[in-house]
Amino acid sequence: MEFQRTVLPGGTRILTEKMREVRSVALGFWVGVGSRDEAVELQGASHFLEHLLFKGSNNYSARRIAEAFDEVGGEANAFSTKEYTCFYGRVLDKDLKMAMDVLLDMLRRPLLKAQDVESERNVILEEIAMHEDTPEDLVHDLFTETIFGSHPLGREVMGTVETVRAIRAQDLKGFHQANYHSPNIVVAAAGNVDHDEIVEWVGAEFAGDHGRRPSRPPAGPEPASKMRVVTRPTEQAHIVVGGMGYHRNHPARFAWGVLDNLLGCGTSSRLFQEVRERRGLAYSVFSYRNSFSETGTYGVYAGTGPNKVFEVLEIIDTELDRLMQDGVTEEELDRVKGFTRGSMVLALEDPASRMSRLGKSELVGAEILSIDDIIARVDAVTTEDVVRVARDLLPADRRVLTLIGPGAANDVAEWSKTGGGRAARAATSAGTSQG
Repeated sequence: MEFQRTVLPGGTRILTEKMREVRSVALGFWVGVGSRDEAVELQGASHFLEHLLFKGSNNYSARRIAEAFDEVGGEANAFSTKEYTCFYGRVLDKDLKMAMDVLLDMLRRPLLKAQDVESERNVILEEIAMHEDTPEDLVHDLFTETIFGSHPLGREVMGTVETVRAIRAQDLKGFHQANYHSPNIVVAAAGNVDHDEIVEWVGAEFAGDHGRRPSRPPAGPEPASKMRVVTRPTEQAHIVVGGMGYHRNHPARFAWGVLDNLLGCGTSSRLFQEVRERRGLAYSVFSYRNSFSETGTYGVYAGTGPNKVFEVLEIIDTELDRLMQDGVTEEELDRVKGFTRGSMVLALEDPASRMSRLGKSELVGAEILSIDDIIARVDAVTTEDVVRVARDLLPADRRVLTLIGPGAANDVAEWSKTGGGRAARAATSAGTSQG
């Protein structure tokens, strides 16, 4: 992957990758602010602001923003995370200037009118309600909250019903002024682009703009509690077992990725084969990992019938223990490396994926590696590396258990006391929260 990088005098970073074989461009504005950067009373401000920037700017009404992209067959959207917010567009190469003008005006000169704040508040409250009604999604947020406790990384990106109801237009204007300035913004583009042209457009907009990147409180090293069970009359029980992981620049991150793929990514992974194919205990079962600036998490998810929870928990524990004790064979490692290489390369085949990789990596300070470098890093992972990561991250006394479903916390606690589940036993001894 060959890309160009320019830093403007005010600190705005511009990265582009030329893809001569395509006729389109993906353009993104990456802002270094997310839910972990919000004051307690402003939880959800990043997400709220993301919505509001589409409600109109100095030169474009909300309707005109939508029409500008629709009439050329393009798209514009945005998303918020714990550590950054991204506004992006995808258009034909001939329409790039339009996309640049609209997104820049939204980013730099949003109206943030009080009446728009009120109407969008209702939309976000409905979004929160929809999320609360989706236990297979909610369980992951509860897991993260259990891991990080009161630290901002444990917060839901959308905020809470209470904070969203309390946020006012003036709060959002102040939040925008404090965070949406040059050193906190990365502009990334991939496709049939001209780097110098984009530098000229962005440079004219940010001329004279300065500021500083706000500091962040570091995350604590250990989970705040070990088990959380939420009782709901759902058809399935939704389970996450996991723990702390590595930060995004950790030297063992490629070995961690191989371990994750071996454990629960793909239909040949250990968990998929054992839980779904061999025993038929779940339709959805997988593992995943998240990396942040200074820490990370890993998780194993399964959705299963309430009467199968304990059996699934035992299997998850067994597979995690087996990775620590027995490691992985060379044959299995070769297969998983092939999966890892292929999935990474296939994910970078289109302009949107390459734009995202450039923008996110630059914003969060991660290495921007070529495809050949990525493959070389994956190929260098050994069986010993995988075992080392497993023994570092997966011990039972460091696992956190989160569950949503029928029954009560006492059911899991009582089961653990009678010998069931290594992670559940450790969680019960450390303390259980319910609700």
